Amino acid sequence: MALSFTSSSAIQGSLSSLPYDQPRVGQFGSFQPFDRFQTQSSPLITWRRNSAVRPLNAEPKRNDQIVPSAATISAPEVSERVEVEDYEKLAKKLENSSPLEIMDKALEMFGDDIAIAFSGAEDVALIEYARLTGRPFRVFSLDTGRLNPETYKYFDTVEKQYGIRIEYMFPDAVEVQALVRSKGLFSFYEDGHQECCRVRKVRPLRRALKGLRAWITGQRKDQSPGTRSEIPVVQVDPVFEGLDGGVGSLVKWNPVANVDGKDVWSFLRAMNVPVNSLHAQGYISIGCEPCTRPVLPGQHEREGRWWWEDAKAKECGLHKGNIKEENVNGNGNGAVQANGTATTIPDIFDTPSIVNLSRAGIENLLKLENRKDSWIVVNYAPWCPFCQAMEGSYVELADKLAGSGVKVAKFRADGDQKAFAQQELQLGSFPTILFFPKHASRAVKYPSEQRDVDSLMAFVNALR
Repeated sequence: MALSFTSSSAIQGSLSSLPYDQPRVGQFGSFQPFDRFQTQSSPLITWRRNSAVRPLNAEPKRNDQIVPSAATISAPEVSERVEVEDYEKLAKKLENSSPLEIMDKALEMFGDDIAIAFSGAEDVALIEYARLTGRPFRVFSLDTGRLNPETYKYFDTVEKQYGIRIEYMFPDAVEVQALVRSKGLFSFYEDGHQECCRVRKVRPLRRALKGLRAWITGQRKDQSPGTRSEIPVVQVDPVFEGLDGGVGSLVKWNPVANVDGKDVWSFLRAMNVPVNSLHAQGYISIGCEPCTRPVLPGQHEREGRWWWEDAKAKECGLHKGNIKEENVNGNGNGAVQANGTATTIPDIFDTPSIVNLSRAGIENLLKLENRKDSWIVVNYAPWCPFCQAMEGSYVELADKLAGSGVKVAKFRADGDQKAFAQQELQLGSFPTILFFPKHASRAVKYPSEQRDVDSLMAFVNALR
């Protein structure tokens, strides 16, 4: 992602002077685009103007602790925070506000000390909302060196559309060189994506945020039910530090947290906003080229990212504060809520037509060489959004196979059972589907990512 911070003086006086003369936003709520968001409560943050912003590209040598703020065209002033805002209270107050209102509030409060994080996907909606406020805004993006060609072209399109310069943050060349020389170009397929993301994304982001007091992301609750379902519209960043340093020195805004993906796309179409051409090829969540692919029918949008790993690991580290420990009681039956209390996750595939196999039951099935019936079994975890996404198809499959000589079953393979499932049931990631033929001892693993009922039925018919 690249830090591009622009101000009204840098764009011929005002962002409102761009080609959008009359923004068409009436259908998105009563908020008027160039009105200022008003509140009767006086915010607890006050500012003293006292120093100039240093250009981001003027950072000295290689020092992760010193990251200048990123104003590339002008050198506005920054301010010193003297009191602390209650962001939990503010988040509750803004919970039912529109993305435009939330964006306006964020830009009003932080001015030149805040920037929009832009990935080159549908989060372009953030830039459009910022333009509609009529306030100056800044944009940054991380260039990992592994993005799709279409994404680089799209960055150029966005710059021209909005009359801005995106400032790109790059990974440390020495760190990338050491990683590639020691482990190769595609080590993430073998030992996970976290190390590569840490070098190419997390550390550049950390340097960028050290020059800010707040940042704006395109996170939505519906993007990843396993990790993003509880994100507020504004919060103290739980992971990264801002300009002042220390815990609580950075604020994170999520203006579209409560917006459905389909509504984001409706907004983009209504405003005639250009989008990444990869979306037309089936990509929804877009990241680095080796780790992103189009999604298929019945798949959740995040299943196009790091598809060889468990669903709960599908965060690159930029938003790792979202990840909660699901295994609070040792067997994976619990989840931790935002207030720290535990709750039980409801089971899935819960229907009489699907057999619920115990550990002993699945072990017996593995031992049999001649079975009375064939079996199809899904290894699943109820918290996994991709398991949840295929529930309807699997239940329909069970109904269609009733009385056919093929038993449909499930085995919960997380928690204490995960190691066993990895060793004996070919578990790589959730869900893993196995077919046990009547007259063969070894189970056959379903090889496809297509989990619609027709694809599953074709797999069964080919083997029974």
